[in-house]
Amino acid sequence: MFCDLIAFSISCLLILTYYFYLKKRTRRVPNSSVHAVNAMTRERWVMMIMNSGKQEILAIQTLRNSVMTASFMATTATLLMIGVLNLGEKIGQWSQNLHPLLSICPTPNELWQVKLGILLLSFAIAFYYFAMAIRFFNHVGYMINLPPDDELCKQTCAYLNKAGSYYTFGIRTFFFSLPIVLWFFGSLFLILATLSLIAGLSVLDRAPN
Repeated sequence: MFCDLIAFSISCLLILTYYFYLKKRTRRVPNSSVHAVNAMTRERWVMMIMNSGKQEILAIQTLRNSVMTASFMATTATLLMIGVLNLGEKIGQWSQNLHPLLSICPTPNELWQVKLGILLLSFAIAFYYFAMAIRFFNHVGYMINLPPDDELCKQTCAYLNKAGSYYTFGIRTFFFSLPIVLWFFGSLFLILATLSLIAGLSVLDRAPN
């Protein structure tokens, strides 16, 4: 159990360190982050739609696609939660059988339930983020067709960026569930999976040149 707690603490510290570095780099060079570029692109899109007065169909189709994508991901999170609940006991048995072969640190049986709970919590948080993304996308659908003014445009941009941020958080929570799954097979796999995930995120978060 001690090894698992140490590995979990190291994994969380690695992720926090990466996001601290990403935030610091984005402040220093804003265009280096794909998130900053996406936010700027969404703002320009809102300004173009609201000021042109002839793009209502494009706006509705784009927002509809965003809502459908977020709805699909929210449904996926729900199905994953149901799957973990139904297969939780079997997952624990499979991991318990493989664990002595893959790990040098013994793990008490009670810890498997904690790991399942953390995995379920990860999917539940992802569902929450996708649901909030749908909520803000729907708000934007009403706001973007109103007569434009400076305050309304800023508010619409803020809502759309909020929706985009929630969607990104949901996807990231899905990504973070991968190290948790590998954690069932040993504490070392949790650390290795976290390092691999951070390496992948460092590529995804860098704005293309």
